[in-house]
Amino acid sequence: IALSVNYACYFAEIYRGGIQSIPKGQYEAAKVLGYTKMQTFFRIVLPQVVKRIVPAMGNEVITLVKDTALVSVLGIAELFRTAQTTSSRLFSTAPIFIAGVFYFIMNWLVAAGFIVIEKKLDYYK
Repeated sequence: IALSVNYACYFAEIYRGGIQSIPKGQYEAAKVLGYTKMQTFFRIVLPQVVKRIVPAMGNEVITLVKDTALVSVLGIAELFRTAQTTSSRLFSTAPIFIAGVFYFIMNWLVAAGFIVIEKKLDYYK
């Protein structure tokens, strides 16, 4: 629940910043063209906002994946905690190394996904 509330606030702030980054001229142009507020938001503003917030969203998703290790402090079984327990039982650092590899792979997949999304949205280059 704590991670959900925390990241909901971060994502809300990213969206707010993205919406506020759209110049007033976009709204004025839509009004001149006869668009309603709803049409303006969904047809003009939102596509620009999505394009602008993708990098920040990617960073936050990667941070969220890494921050799940903090949940182990709360006593919930999780990848890093399991690796630490196994490592102390076996007197080896291999389980922690393997956990690190899993975190690397998960973050690499998230980053690769956001790179693909950014390239699809980069239609002016």
